[in-house]
Amino acid sequence: MIYLPQGNTCVFGLQWGDEGKGKIVDLLTEHADVVVRYCGGANAGHSVGINGQKYSTHLLPVGIFRPHAMNLVANGVVLDPEALFREIDEFVGKGFSVSPRNLRISYKAHVVMPWHKLEDGARESSAQGASIGTTRRGIGPAYADKMQRSTAVRVADLLQEPSLQERIARIVAERNKVFKALYDLPPMDWKAVFETYRDFGRRIAPFVDDTSQLLVEAWKAGRRIVFEGAHAALLDVDHGTYPYVTSSSCSALGLYTGAGCPPQLVQNFVGIIKAYSTRVGGGPFPTEQDNDTGNYIRQRGDEYGTTTRRPRRCGWFDAVAVRYSIELCGVTAVALTLLDVLSGLDRLKVCTAYRHRGSRVERFRADANFLAEVEPVYETLAGWPGNISGCRQFEHLPHEAQEYVRALESFIGAPIRIVSVGPAREATIYR
Repeated sequence: MIYLPQGNTCVFGLQWGDEGKGKIVDLLTEHADVVVRYCGGANAGHSVGINGQKYSTHLLPVGIFRPHAMNLVANGVVLDPEALFREIDEFVGKGFSVSPRNLRISYKAHVVMPWHKLEDGARESSAQGASIGTTRRGIGPAYADKMQRSTAVRVADLLQEPSLQERIARIVAERNKVFKALYDLPPMDWKAVFETYRDFGRRIAPFVDDTSQLLVEAWKAGRRIVFEGAHAALLDVDHGTYPYVTSSSCSALGLYTGAGCPPQLVQNFVGIIKAYSTRVGGGPFPTEQDNDTGNYIRQRGDEYGTTTRRPRRCGWFDAVAVRYSIELCGVTAVALTLLDVLSGLDRLKVCTAYRHRGSRVERFRADANFLAEVEPVYETLAGWPGNISGCRQFEHLPHEAQEYVRALESFIGAPIRIVSVGPAREATIYR
């Protein structure tokens, strides 16, 4: 029987992203009325396996695969209209319905503009060894302009053509001077930018709504809501391994401002972990295995970015980091993914503490300098042979796999209710 928590549920990653949130959100949306994406942008990638086919979303909530669900792109998302419409056209071409009947976009969401992408790429290239490994999709600069305010564009602005023209002309004139001075980039044509985004505004208009109000109305009507986080707690701009983070509040703590809803609306917080650890781009990674073990995990788990196809750095499970995320986010249940990837390894290691300057440390510190100095303290567990992707009950797993799950549960201090043993919907064990 499917694990179905009562009330409304927030789903989010507990590591450095890529934990398999797409599949878990998809499972929980079977009985959901509303699915809400509340952070990040087109730099996210959520994959779902349906009837032997793999589908990946970047801006659309995963609920788009459930015909009965209303999908909301909330105000905490930075929206790239070009990526959005490319994604809509792709899924409509594959037979899925995407229209204002099942998709609404917050008028408060900020827009990723061409100058954001230019700045992102130029800054990363010029930083050389000091780059932080962004996806170069303009996400950070868009969030920066959100705080700058006078240089920001919101979805609501796309619907006001005269003022949009003035705004774009003014911002492009300013950015051309900055980009020439800092990066020697050729000037942008403000008229071409305006015409493109004017057309985006005309197309997006039927989808634009007050998603906060829609959420409150759904709540009052007793409808079931699932909130879909992007990225993960250790990439949160405030609480992650700064500065090697993303630019949004992507832990469960970002839910309330990112979706525009009151705290009383959410009862369940389902954190997602994979059975090992990965991260993309720069930043400290205490349990990284830059060796045959890491390569084995990467190949078995297809650990390449959904959005970028960049190879992910792979390593052993870090229980210290996950405990931090669980306590930070108030996790009520955990979903464990990619357990099948570890099949075939004789021994498995789990980091249960760190050693820092000669002392044992059992608490995580979201400080890149601190983490660069720690050494993991491991416990070793037995591995298991064979293919477990056909298991549908916990008792059908090899004894060693069961013990591994129980050990992780003990190390992280939270109940593991879902165990995923493959990418397909049905490759799931409920506890």
